[in-house]
Amino acid sequence: QVQLMESGGGLVQAGGSLRLSCAASGRIVSIDHMGWYRQAPGKQRELVARISSGGITTYADPLKGRCTISRDNAKGLMYLVMNSLKPEDTAVYYCHADSVVNVEGARRDFWGQGTQVTVSS
Repeated sequence: QVQLMESGGGLVQAGGSLRLSCAASGRIVSIDHMGWYRQAPGKQRELVARISSGGITTYADPLKGRCTISRDNAKGLMYLVMNSLKPEDTAVYYCHADSVVNVEGARRDFWGQGTQVTVSS
């Protein structure tokens, strides 16, 4: 069973920084893109950043210029470093993995359960 587990969320003051981590576990052969999404109360889930297996990154507007996404394919880890955080960045942040291939050859997407990020003013 493939699982994604986020960590690193918490309470931070405006202007502060956080590093989120996502650990992929299970009988995984490969993962295509991985990404971070977020969902604030009453709002739709939105993309924060994505990274390909080759390290090509895409950043969405909300945190562009204030965050950096990275991954360690060998360890099944992905990170998001967020700087200059604002109260409007408060949300549950989710890890997503595209086209995860397991040892049986099955391919599907997975979501983590999310980690809460709260930015106080």
